[in-house]
Amino acid sequence: MKNTSTQSTLNHERIWKHLDHFAIEVPSWGFANTGTRFGKYLQPAAAHTLEEKFSDAAQVHQLTGASPSMAMHVLWDFPNGANDVARVQELSKHYGIRAGAINPNLFEDQRYKYGSFGNPDAAIRKHALDHVLESIAIARDLNNVDLSLWFADGSNYPGTQNIRRRIDHFTECLAQAHAALAPGQRMLIEYKPFEPAFYHTDIADWGMALLFARAAGPQALVLVDTGHHYQAQNIEQILAWLQHQKALGGLHFNDRRYADDDLTLGSIDPYQVFRIFHEIRAYQWEHPTAIAPAYVIDQSHNMKNKIEAMIQTVLTAQELYARACLVDHALLTTLQQECRLVEAEECLRSAFWTDVRPILRAWRQAHGLPEDPLQALRDSGYMERIARERGKRNAYVPSSYT
Repeated sequence: MKNTSTQSTLNHERIWKHLDHFAIEVPSWGFANTGTRFGKYLQPAAAHTLEEKFSDAAQVHQLTGASPSMAMHVLWDFPNGANDVARVQELSKHYGIRAGAINPNLFEDQRYKYGSFGNPDAAIRKHALDHVLESIAIARDLNNVDLSLWFADGSNYPGTQNIRRRIDHFTECLAQAHAALAPGQRMLIEYKPFEPAFYHTDIADWGMALLFARAAGPQALVLVDTGHHYQAQNIEQILAWLQHQKALGGLHFNDRRYADDDLTLGSIDPYQVFRIFHEIRAYQWEHPTAIAPAYVIDQSHNMKNKIEAMIQTVLTAQELYARACLVDHALLTTLQQECRLVEAEECLRSAFWTDVRPILRAWRQAHGLPEDPLQALRDSGYMERIARERGKRNAYVPSSYT
């Protein structure tokens, strides 16, 4: 048996090795004013322009060393479509942040009241497909790999839509979008059980997303949002199935207490996030050449300071990922095979309960990063400066009831 000092050194080296290759993408919309269906709570430092989003994303990466790219939303970040590509490339170079996954918007246009790819109207389906094809072209021009597709399509009342016919519409549109992908590009199909469609959602679970991906073509995979599940659903089991089918494309990370709350990662159930990372790490241990899924943050920072919340999330992801890297897979496999239940569970739990924060601080120091990124942000004066510069524009003006 290894002594404590030797084991600590091995843990230190193992975590450093994996942290050097760990990256989690930030979302452009996470820096802007967002809200619920009831309204928005404005923050004086919230980003409004694309340059402000790049600037904020650069702060996160400079302080954490783990977020070199920013997911982008076509409607919000490319208001002029492909004509904005040059501007994005310029900002990307200036701030040292790559443009990440490209997200079409298939839910805000008034034409999508009854759906986009699932809409009974062929003209509206074509409008949605044209938008996706433009998004694919934007991603190709930016040398991006991933196109992320989430649909709000569905119906609220029984009998109001032909569910099987909408399956055909989706299958046809997704196949046409897949045909436009460049070599190496991926089309990630996301699912959600409900909201905003409450009777039936066209892509309601991972099985439906997988079937659509298989029908679309080999470059289509499934995107798992950790908030898009019913209560108590075993997300790790879903990941295991998707990895087993070589169909897991990426994860959108957030946390929830009730449904799709979009809370910050690990704020409610850090053990679940650890188990998710463990399931992915275990598969990679068994399949060393497997490509890791894309990790993306997808949260709504309505109450927390947006940049602080983003940094807090990245740090939490690094910590929980580091713990997952400590699991002794060889030992765990033996214990599982021999059905030594308590020992197997303790093998997993001991990694989860390991305090890796000193190792993370040392890793940051060795990479020229602040040991405490949150405090470094507060000390930098960046938040005060952008609050002054952006505050007037973000000021809340009450409605007049005259």
